[in-house]
Amino acid sequence: MYAYSGILTALYRRERTGAGAAFDVSMFEALGEWMAYPAYFTHYGGKPPPRTGASHATIYPYGPFETGDGKAVFFGIQNEREWANFCSTALKRPELATDPRFDSSTHRDAHRHELSEIIFAVFSALTSTQLLERLDAAQIANARLNDMESFWNHPQLKARNRWREIGSPKGEIQALIPPVSLDGEEPRMDAVPAVGEHTDAILAELGFDAQFIGRLRRDGAV
Repeated sequence: MYAYSGILTALYRRERTGAGAAFDVSMFEALGEWMAYPAYFTHYGGKPPPRTGASHATIYPYGPFETGDGKAVFFGIQNEREWANFCSTALKRPELATDPRFDSSTHRDAHRHELSEIIFAVFSALTSTQLLERLDAAQIANARLNDMESFWNHPQLKARNRWREIGSPKGEIQALIPPVSLDGEEPRMDAVPAVGEHTDAILAELGFDAQFIGRLRRDGAV
């Protein structure tokens, strides 16, 4: 992601000034940006945020929530407009929007245990599909937590033609093409090789002659 942004920035500078650019991207520093929020929170707040898994340390409700059919739905309330919509449309409890325990992000975080009981009482009577429909109606960003089979069969992958049939020692299998698509370019998707299929070719490319490769095979080294 950061390599892409660097390339795009360099191309933009070249377009504007005619000058090329050199840049480097550090994996550590890239991850450092992802850690900026908890780092600032800890350094300037005096204590680290608690570990919360996929939930948020200081915003509530935010993260995965289980529904009555045992499935999980992700969403996050980012501002007071969303909170009011969430109360009226998703919870069907509009009075909660002005409840002094929950009328600000700070208050909702401070009373997350009480709020979680209210939320789960409503969600336990809903299926994940019903909750997603309510969140959509409330204009709150959301997502269903997919298991691996749900991901494999995701309609978006099919709609965007992301699967290809490739060969393998066990027969034809499906494989995803790389995420970057270039106009007019079909990605190369070769068959999965059998174990050792290319050993001789690789050793020959490294400069070993047939006699030496044969000895390696007789000795059981390859």
